[in-house]
Amino acid sequence: MKRILIYVGISLCLALILNSCGKDSGSTPAPEPEPPVSTGLIFPKKEMRAAWFATVWELDWPGVRGEAAQKQKYRDMLDRLKELKFNAVIFQVKGMADAFYSSPYEPWSAAISGTRGVDPGYDVLKFLIDETHARGMEFHAWMNPYRISTRAAATDAFAALPSTIPSAWTIDLPTIRIYNPAMPEVRQRLNDIVKDFITKFNVDGIHFDDYFYPSGFTYNDDADYTKYGSGYTKKDDFRRGNVEKAIEGVFNTIKATKPEVVFSVSPAASRSYNFNTMFADLPKWTSSGWVDILIPQLYQEIGNSSNPFEGNLADWTQFRGKAQLVIGHGYYKFGASDGGAAFQNVDQLARQFDLVAKNKYAVGSAIYSARDVMANRIKITDKLKELYNHNAVMPFAGREVAPKPTVPTNLALNGSELSWTVTGSNLKTVVYHFSDLKATGKVVGVTSNLKMDVTDKGFYCVTTINVDNLESMATTTVEKK
Repeated sequence: MKRILIYVGISLCLALILNSCGKDSGSTPAPEPEPPVSTGLIFPKKEMRAAWFATVWELDWPGVRGEAAQKQKYRDMLDRLKELKFNAVIFQVKGMADAFYSSPYEPWSAAISGTRGVDPGYDVLKFLIDETHARGMEFHAWMNPYRISTRAAATDAFAALPSTIPSAWTIDLPTIRIYNPAMPEVRQRLNDIVKDFITKFNVDGIHFDDYFYPSGFTYNDDADYTKYGSGYTKKDDFRRGNVEKAIEGVFNTIKATKPEVVFSVSPAASRSYNFNTMFADLPKWTSSGWVDILIPQLYQEIGNSSNPFEGNLADWTQFRGKAQLVIGHGYYKFGASDGGAAFQNVDQLARQFDLVAKNKYAVGSAIYSARDVMANRIKITDKLKELYNHNAVMPFAGREVAPKPTVPTNLALNGSELSWTVTGSNLKTVVYHFSDLKATGKVVGVTSNLKMDVTDKGFYCVTTINVDNLESMATTTVEKK
C-alpha cells in the first residue's frame, strides 16, 4: 500500500470536475447513491469507515508472539477503533503467498509464529472475525493476489518456494517474486484460494490491493505472449487482459459461492498509472460490475503539483462505474518525518474529509493504517475523533441476498427509554436523532437490542438494517422534550 510513485501530471480541467458524474459515451452509467430511508427528514450520509491492517513485515499486527499477547493486542486495537466510530476492518490475510489460517494452497504466515509454515496453535481468523463482529464492525479479508516473496537486492536469495506452488507458475524480478499473471493455472489457483476462504470463514468482504503487475520492472514475457496472447495485438493489452481475467474470475467465484460477500479493490491514486504501469484497467472492471467497492489510495495532499487529492477524487468519481466509491487516505504520513510539509498539520485530514463528504458519490473513507491511528502523531487521531463525532451507517454494496428489512413498529419513548418492535431475523436497528425536523439527523447507534436510553431533546425515529446493509423506511418520529 505505501509506496512512492511518480505520476503523470493531472490537468487543470480534471480538478474542475470534482463533483462531475459524467461518463464517456462507451461506459456504463454509475448508480445513484442509496436513496434516503424516509421522506421529510434529512438523514445523514452513509459511510464506510475502515482501517487497513497490514500484516506483511508485521506492520500493524501482530508484532508480538504468543496467542494471549496477540489476542490482547487485537482486542485493544479494535476497542480503540470502535471508540473512534469505525465500522470496518480491512485485514491482510494473504500478503506473501501465505495465510493467516490453515490453507491447502499456501503456508501459515511467518508473522504469527515467527516461522513460515508453522501452525500457531489457534484459529487466528475465527478469533479476528469474531472479535470484529462482536463490536458491530465488518471484517474484510485483504489478499495480495500475486506477491510470493521479496528480497532486498537481486544478489540476495528469495525465501524457499512453498511446496504447494510450482516453480513454473512464478516470475522472479530483481526484488520480488510473483505468481505469473499470464497463466490460467495461476488464475485458477487464485479462484480456489478465494473459494476455500469464503467457504470456511464468515467474512463480509474480499479485498485486493494495487499490486497487480508490480511497477518499476521490465517483463520478459515474450513466451507467454506467444502461448497465451491470441486475440491481442499489443503486449500491454495482453497484460491488462490477464489481470482483467483474474478480477472477473474472483468476482464470479464470490458471486457463485457466497454472494453476500462483497469484493473491493484499492488501486493506486492515478488511474493512468494503474492502466499503463500495473496493467489494471479499473474503469473496465467497475463499469462491468466486477468490483463492488472501489477504494482508491489518494495518499497525496490537496494541491499536490502532479497528483492532487482533489483531482484524483474527481477522476475516480467519474470512473467509479457500478462500484461504491470509498476514499483511501494516507494517514501514515501525518506527523511522519518523511510525510511532507502538508501532512504536518491535522487540517489536511479535515479538508480531505470535507471534500469526500461533499462528493455526492463518495460513501466513506479508509485509513492506512491501523497502527498510525494508535500512534496519534501530531494529535491526528484526536482530530479524527472530532471528524467522526457521530456514528455512521454502512452503505449497501454488492448483491441483495437477505430478505428485505421491515419497518419497526411500536416506537415509544418512556422517560429516557426509547423502545420499538422488530419483525424479522438478523436485523439491527438504527436509531436517529434530529434536533429539529429541519436539521440533518445523526446516528445515535446501531443495535441488536429493542430499546436504547436517549438523553438529547428533540425527535427520534428508527429503521432496521439487514446483513446486506439495506435499510428500511423510517418510523414516524417521537419527541423528547
